Amino acid sequence: MRQGPLSGLKVVEFAGIGPGPFCGMLLSDLGADVVRIDRKGKGRASPADVTSRGRRSIGMDLKSPDAIEACLKLMEGADAIFEGFRPGVMERLGLGPEVALKRNPKLVYGRMTGWGQTGPYAHAAGHDMNYIAITGALEAIGTEEKPVPPLNLVGDFGGGALYLAFGLLAGVIHARESGQGQVIDCAMSDGAASLMAMFYGFKASGMWRPGRRNNMLDGGAHFYDTYQCKDGRWVSIGSIEPQFYALLLEKTGITDPAFQKQMDRGEWEGLRLKLAEVIAGKTRDEWTAIMGGTDVCFAPVLDMDEAPAHPHNQARQTFVEVSGVVQPAPAPRFSATPGAIQGPPPAIGAHDDEALSDWGFTGDEISALRAAGAVSEEA
Repeated sequence: MRQGPLSGLKVVEFAGIGPGPFCGMLLSDLGADVVRIDRKGKGRASPADVTSRGRRSIGMDLKSPDAIEACLKLMEGADAIFEGFRPGVMERLGLGPEVALKRNPKLVYGRMTGWGQTGPYAHAAGHDMNYIAITGALEAIGTEEKPVPPLNLVGDFGGGALYLAFGLLAGVIHARESGQGQVIDCAMSDGAASLMAMFYGFKASGMWRPGRRNNMLDGGAHFYDTYQCKDGRWVSIGSIEPQFYALLLEKTGITDPAFQKQMDRGEWEGLRLKLAEVIAGKTRDEWTAIMGGTDVCFAPVLDMDEAPAHPHNQARQTFVEVSGVVQPAPAPRFSATPGAIQGPPPAIGAHDDEALSDWGFTGDEISALRAAGAVSEEA
């Protein structure tokens, strides 16, 4: 029995990379039965393939008419499916939304691409950095000298996978109430633009100035930045509110009256240099002992080896170890229906018989698929 608030939700995932698997992981962690359609072939299961955890794999030859028909039968029994191919690929396979929704009018059909299904860039290749570049997000992140890609967090995972999961669940709620399925067009560029909503509001109100490190939340303010310590490690300080800023001055022992001009942009660079000199006088651990857990709005900057051992993360069990691999635990937390990692990352085709049987295929149908070469050979 799968555990979590999405227990009972049936989802078909067409295998992809990056944000697609991450969306599947999110749904599975919260209890959805996610069956992944992999391209038939040999592929080992790797415990390090964290975003593939928790679902079952069916290896199919999507050039086979029998495999295509099997996919459509899976869609008939699904609440939702999602894919991350370029526009037109699923249609050429015979698995596009028009065909799928005829077979299952309540189906929620999720499509996630970088640029979306329409628009001048729709058929162009791209990566996370490109998708966020046209939204204003990339230009605003980085140093004075150049924009810096913020890992794949803003486009692929924030603007893509999270918005896809949100859209799929919203679509399922609507389908259950109305009986009407629909297509979710999830563009990472759209999602990244949506994530910028507050900053476009700042711009409209005159609170946001052009240029990087020229604003309160982009590292321009001395009280919202990272600082290097005596041991070469870093701390983060975000003392925006006056009471938090006053505590920062108290904890650092700063009495220089120039620091009373907190919101004077003309003073920010000079105050940054002074604060940097103070922070450089102690190690990261020393500052953590002084300011950690206080209302300074402080945290040490940890690497991925250190983060799982931090007392707060340990107390909340934010990270878990599965098959020797340290990885994030399911999020968010639910009081009545907690999520769980439903299983390890699967090898390609590891669950052909099991998953197909659970989703309504008879033994004879499974044998026929295997005889036709539509699925993997029996292990």
